[in-house]
Amino acid sequence: MKPNSHDAPEGVNTFAALVLDEQQHTDYFPLAEEVALSISYNGINYAVMLVTPQNIEDFVVGFSITAGIIEQRRQLYGITLQRHSEHISAEVELSNQAFWKLKSTRRQLAGASGCGLCGIEALDMALPELEPLAPAMLPTREQLNGLRERIAKEQQLAKSSGAVHAALYLDKQGNALACREDIGRHNAFDKLIGAIFSTGLHEADNMVVLTSRCSLELIQKAVRAGLPLLVTFSAPTALAVKWASRYGLTLIHVPKHDAPRVYSAG
Repeated sequence: MKPNSHDAPEGVNTFAALVLDEQQHTDYFPLAEEVALSISYNGINYAVMLVTPQNIEDFVVGFSITAGIIEQRRQLYGITLQRHSEHISAEVELSNQAFWKLKSTRRQLAGASGCGLCGIEALDMALPELEPLAPAMLPTREQLNGLRERIAKEQQLAKSSGAVHAALYLDKQGNALACREDIGRHNAFDKLIGAIFSTGLHEADNMVVLTSRCSLELIQKAVRAGLPLLVTFSAPTALAVKWASRYGLTLIHVPKHDAPRVYSAG
């Protein structure tokens, strides 16, 4: 059925739906938006993914860091966005050093054909060697209390439509520094990382809280971004715990009803 704005907030569109109750009436419901985002670096097409069309600049910065394309925010010179009805294109200008690294990686992938996926170089990229983190202080039980209510308070899209993940950044006093949302759990974290590095919020004692389950990729993102304290609302995978321990990441699962579980203490 056709969308209707109905004063929906940014990132949400309202659609009519037939409600199959006794009256079988039509009503309007807010739904989270998603668009295709294409990213090009210095004119080279790199990736296309589905994202929620908010905080796209933050996402591009965070994605560039966690994909290993840049190491510092200053290596990203500019982002030009072109918005269309169902897609966004991001043209990114990199420093020469970052661009040469990117081109070298692409050549390795193009020439690889050894394994069942796309070559040993691709496997090396999926399971890369990372720089270990400096140890983070373990938060107290009090600091972990009420996190679900706290992140729900900070979420804006979820209040309107649901269907989105959130990533929250808290200082050691429990103050919310930034919150980002997206239909994709990886995207929400990348958006938060982009916000952290674009606004100079990074502090070793700060805590990242994710509404999603914790798989290996999220551990890699945290390590690459130098974020040593990660809290998730769903259980981590076994491989995620192994990598968190290997690279000094403090990883905590906060179940809905049980006490917090520290799987790795950096």
